[in-house]
Amino acid sequence: MAAVTLQDVATRAGVSQATASRVLNGSSRIPGEGVADRVRAAARELGYVPNAQAQALARSSTGVLGLIVHDIADPYFSSIVRGVQTAARTACKQVLLASTDRDFDVERASVSTFIAHRADAIVLAGSRQSGHLDRDLEAEFGRYRDNGGRVVVIGQPLAFGAAVEPENQFASSELAEALVAAGHRQFAVIGGPASIRTAVDRRNGFVEALGRCGLTPLVEVSGAFTRDGGFSAAQRLAAALQLQPGLGGPPVCVFAVTDVMAIGAIAAWRELGLTVPRDVCIAGFDDIPTLRDHTPSLSTVALPLEEIGARAVDLALSPDADDLRERIPGRVVLRDSTRLP
Repeated sequence: MAAVTLQDVATRAGVSQATASRVLNGSSRIPGEGVADRVRAAARELGYVPNAQAQALARSSTGVLGLIVHDIADPYFSSIVRGVQTAARTACKQVLLASTDRDFDVERASVSTFIAHRADAIVLAGSRQSGHLDRDLEAEFGRYRDNGGRVVVIGQPLAFGAAVEPENQFASSELAEALVAAGHRQFAVIGGPASIRTAVDRRNGFVEALGRCGLTPLVEVSGAFTRDGGFSAAQRLAAALQLQPGLGGPPVCVFAVTDVMAIGAIAAWRELGLTVPRDVCIAGFDDIPTLRDHTPSLSTVALPLEEIGARAVDLALSPDADDLRERIPGRVVLRDSTRLP
């Protein structure tokens, strides 16, 4: 059976196709109420499904927001997604979601797809890479903005557009100071990829704060920004420090630049027979929801992740926020994983 066309609706209602289009596609130029009622009734009777692209052209808006994250399985990003979706629903907007697994080609293809679907705004969540990859992405977004699109970044800003940026470096320095104040004197670091600015900022903030206290990390290792990356890095760190169960003495306090990596590290040490915090202490960063059920409870820097997502939507929908940059502070939370005997 052939699909019902706009012309079929117009014929049933006794109007022109242009008039039927204005009624069904949301144009501001709607004819008299009696005519509009006839057109809508004809569409219902025939089971006509309006063309979303045509509606967008008529209204100059699709009502759609594009959201790009690195890994939807990561609780950091899933919390941001929840905040974006809640705020978008309140604003009567729909969210199209793309998860890229940190693949730049997938990220750029997602941006192109959202642009082709005339998304009203695009929110890009996650730390940026460096070099020509960002320049290519900025060029793509530049064309989008030239045609009326809006761009918001969660993380370090692009050359244009609004941004919601967690204070990664300052917050990690506060964490270091709090751990020193709690009595820790021996530290190590599990960092992330050197190409990811969030990892670099968090590591630098922590290490520089230790330096101001006259301390230096005993060992620094790095891994992927994942649970498995933390697991592997923690194995190497344990070997470098020659950690063994029940050695006694003050335990080394390890800073992992994300909670997910910290969880992986604890799992690795458990396999080696090491107990947190008796044999080794650890703190993370983000305060992901997963931590509510984790034992031992993990010291961390808490970020309001859902609030960050919601704020990105506010900026995306605000006509006065084109280049606004908002910085979001973190909050140090010390829990059992860094408790000294």
